[in-house]
This record gives sequence, structure tokens and C-alpha cells, in this order.
Amino acid sequence: MYEIMIQDDQPILNVRHLTTRLKLDQREVAVVDDLSFTLHAGKTLALVGESGCGKSITALSLMRILPDPPALPSCGEVLYKGKNLLTLSEKEMRTIRGGKIAMIFQDPSSALNPVYSVGSQLVEVAELHLGLYGEAAMQRAIHALGEVGIPSPQERFADYPHQLSGGMRQRVMIAMALMCEPDILIADEPTTALDVTIQAQIISLIRHLQVKKKMAVLLITHDMGIVAEMADDVIVMYAAQGVEKGSALQIFDHMAHPYTQGLFAARPALHAAGEKLHPIKGNVPSPAHFPEGCRFHPRCPYVMPKCHHGPVPDFILPPEHLSKCWLQDGSEESVDRLIRGPQ
Repeated sequence: MYEIMIQDDQPILNVRHLTTRLKLDQREVAVVDDLSFTLHAGKTLALVGESGCGKSITALSLMRILPDPPALPSCGEVLYKGKNLLTLSEKEMRTIRGGKIAMIFQDPSSALNPVYSVGSQLVEVAELHLGLYGEAAMQRAIHALGEVGIPSPQERFADYPHQLSGGMRQRVMIAMALMCEPDILIADEPTTALDVTIQAQIISLIRHLQVKKKMAVLLITHDMGIVAEMADDVIVMYAAQGVEKGSALQIFDHMAHPYTQGLFAARPALHAAGEKLHPIKGNVPSPAHFPEGCRFHPRCPYVMPKCHHGPVPDFILPPEHLSKCWLQDGSEESVDRLIRGPQ
């Protein structure tokens, strides 16, 4: 799979042919399939797609926190400052995980321990990754809470997760992730469980801290509105594969893959009240039953006979815009199919 090199500088993370398999009922099924991308300091890359397409599994593969079993060791390369994270020992990985590469989850209630105060959980991070103890660790934790906009951080230090609102719990998760000033922040659906007003605050906070700390951000979402606001580059995932890649501008203005077009057409925000929505027909296939050929072809309004067989290559649409779709091969059949439009 080709890689997009939007920036001139060296990437802080270079993912090459990442493949993750699960062992299910004596079968090995790929839940991330030959995915490649780069992350650059200060930039945001969004992974976009329906639930079940492999976005979160990609993040967990990078962090090496998938349950084993059923997950098998990931293949490919995840190069961070020249080191392949997939080949490091667990001891070496622990120094990077949470320190240099941090992650925030979509449900802070499940990520925070309910029986410990938020302060004690932040202090644990300071002890583990920063080597701070006692008063120094406590002050670092209080500073982190204030940095993410939590009012009266000294008082909130002693609170338990259930005493905080959903937005405040998410801010605590962000504080915990950023305490060590990581090079990379992975944000997995960071606003899903929050109301619209709090969503805007959290997105603004992440953007502000990204600029301040020059972090690379890997944003995992199905919300195109958040992508438009935050992302520099986008990968659209479907059935464990990256099916379209490009800058956010390219993806929004020149959608090349029928699946990407379907995602945009299905957005409720695009339709006036009472107007009929246009959902993508069918469902994301199970990894155990991916169709032959193009994995989107059973749901695709442009499907052609050649879509049913063999692997689909990545077609390059200059500049540096990729689409895994036979419609872009320039053949007479594909041009005619585009002219006839969706069915």
C-alpha cells in the first residue's frame, strides 16, 4: 500500500503495512489489513469509518494493548523515532506507552478507576513516567488538572470519578494523557458520550494543547464535522482496509471512493428537517466473512463485474490522493460507469 507524505519533515510515526489478526473459532481473521500511514509533529490524521471498520483496533495495535487471545501479534512496522514498536519488549513498550504515545478513550467512566480519586490516578502516572513522588507528584497532577481547564483543581484532586460530570471526566483523561507531554496523542472518539456544547469545548481543548505542545494527533471518529474542524489528513477505513487517503481538503472536496461519498450523504446535518436521509445500504461485513474482491461491492451503487474478484489496488489521484476503487483505473468500463451514475 502506498504511503502519503504530505509534509517535507520526517514523520514522528511511520506505520507500514500494519496487519492485525484475531483467532476466532480456529480461524485467523484480519481486523486491520495492510494499513500504512505517517504522522507528523503538530498535525492531525483522522481515521474515519463506520463502527466495526477497524479504527479502534488500529489504535490498540499501535499501543500494543489488544487482549491476547484472541489477538495475535501484529505484523508490519510501527516506526517511532526509528524503533519498531512491534518488536520491542513489553518493558521497553511500557516506557513509551503513556509517556511518549498517549491515548484517550471514548468512555472515560470505564477508563478511570472508580475506587481511586482522580488525583491519586494522576499521581500514579507522575510516579511511573516522570519519576516524581510525594509533594512534587501531587503538584504536577494539580497543574495538569488546571491545564485542561478544570476549575479549582486542588479541590477536584480529591474527587472520585463519579463526582465529576462526563465532560470533566474526559478532561481528567486528557490531563492524564498529557502529563508526560507525549509526542503523539491517540484520541479514540473523544467526544462521543458528550453533549454538543461539551464536545466543542473538548475539541477546542485538544487543539489548543496540540498547538502548545506540538503533538501529533491520531483522531479516530465517525463524525465528519469533527474531521472538518480538526484534521489535516484523512484515512477512510472500511472492512479493515484504508479505502481512501488524502488531505482533509481533498477528501471533502473530491471524494473518490463510493464509500466515502456514502458517508457524507448519510450525515443528518446535511439534510433539512423532514428531508429523507440517504443511508448506505446493508451493513459492514464481519471480518470472518469479508466478500471477495472489493469489500464494499455488495453495498456499492457503482459496482461492476471486476469488483467481485481479486484484490483492488490503490489508485493515485494527484496530488497524493489515493482511492482503493476500480472506478479510478481509467478504463472505458469505469468511465462509462461513472457517467451512468449510482444505481
